Amino acid sequence: MIDFSSTLTLENERVLLRPLRIEDLPLLLPFALNEPNLWTYSISPAAGKENMKNYIAQALKGREDAHTYPFIVFDKSKGKAAGSSRFYDINPTHNTLSLGYTWYGKAFQRTGLNRNCKWLLLSYAFDDLGVERVEFRADARNEKSITSMKEMGCTLEGLLRNNCQAPKGRRDSVVLSILKSEWNSGLKERLQSKIY
Repeated sequence: MIDFSSTLTLENERVLLRPLRIEDLPLLLPFALNEPNLWTYSISPAAGKENMKNYIAQALKGREDAHTYPFIVFDKSKGKAAGSSRFYDINPTHNTLSLGYTWYGKAFQRTGLNRNCKWLLLSYAFDDLGVERVEFRADARNEKSITSMKEMGCTLEGLLRNNCQAPKGRRDSVVLSILKSEWNSGLKERLQSKIY
């Protein structure tokens, strides 16, 4: 049974993830105003003040409807908000969920922050919630994100052609996943060894 606490906080020495709130707009707004390219491949772009307000509102509505669980991400080494990530497509019937809508400001990219975040989120999904599968999707053109997921241990499953609306037309999505059996057969330890 997939059941999230309304106060779920995940944390290690490097990163803190806590539930996203509408009051977090001032913390995330600088990214929306100053780094619009963060959402080049996003199906929910948040560049600009109104888009960021809508992004947060949609994420919170998804949590209210129990099909997403959004987090704000803090880099503890810098003492600053770094971005956001979430569980989505939460499916209790099949005991699966997806992990995505992840973005970080440029100063936080390629710093090890993402590996720490994914470690915490995957540990919670498999070890605490007991899900059987975590799925990841990315725009097929987003090579950087796809490479990162493969390096993390995700298995590439295939391509969903023209599967969803994007800000400019439609997009193809790459699907990757991690299974509970893989997590418990060494992937957990391999990923843990890569966090810093």
